[in-house]
Amino acid sequence: MARKVLILLFLGLGIYYVFFFHTIDSSLKMVFKLLPMVLLITLAFLTKIPVKSTYYWLISIGLIFCAIGDYTLQWFIIGLCFFLTGHIFYIFAFRSANTAKTPIYAKVILLLYGAIMMFWIAGSLVQKGDIVLAIAVAAYIVVILMMGWTSFRTGSSFAIIGAMLFIASDSILAINRFMLDVAYSHELIMFTYYAAQFFLMLSIAQYFKISSKTEIKSVQ
Repeated sequence: MARKVLILLFLGLGIYYVFFFHTIDSSLKMVFKLLPMVLLITLAFLTKIPVKSTYYWLISIGLIFCAIGDYTLQWFIIGLCFFLTGHIFYIFAFRSANTAKTPIYAKVILLLYGAIMMFWIAGSLVQKGDIVLAIAVAAYIVVILMMGWTSFRTGSSFAIIGAMLFIASDSILAINRFMLDVAYSHELIMFTYYAAQFFLMLSIAQYFKISSKTEIKSVQ
């Protein structure tokens, strides 16, 4: 019951911040931005599974670092570093799983997409002389694509959807910040971002079920 209430609160507050952002007083905008993430972190730690696996802890810690990134993104490089750390925890979570393999089509798509984004955004920053920022953005692109790549190892549809949504959210953010104005950028960035984190939180329970079935089959 408590979990359902928290999910409803997350959905309500998330939708409010995404679509009614401009009606929120400027002094409260950060509070409303962080509340959905606080609820997701709480939901992650309250996930009822018999064994608190490595995956459970790494995803939960990743959510915490991303929440800190939400706050510190107002100082862009600092926020980027916290999000980068959050993604690294997600990568280690996905790498701790060995349930499935990343399909060839996913590898090809992610590599092509990464090359395009690297050339377009990081290359543009180099041309402008923003070398440090270009390096930071390039490192971020590599890490987030690695997160998407390794998400397939879990065999969890929620983990894969969450990772892909995160790539979409960060891509829109980067394009809007460095390349061109994206219509409804706030709505697109935050909707895909909250959805990504929500699915990653849900993947904790789903991965436990998948890994448990795998262990039973291996014993048989």
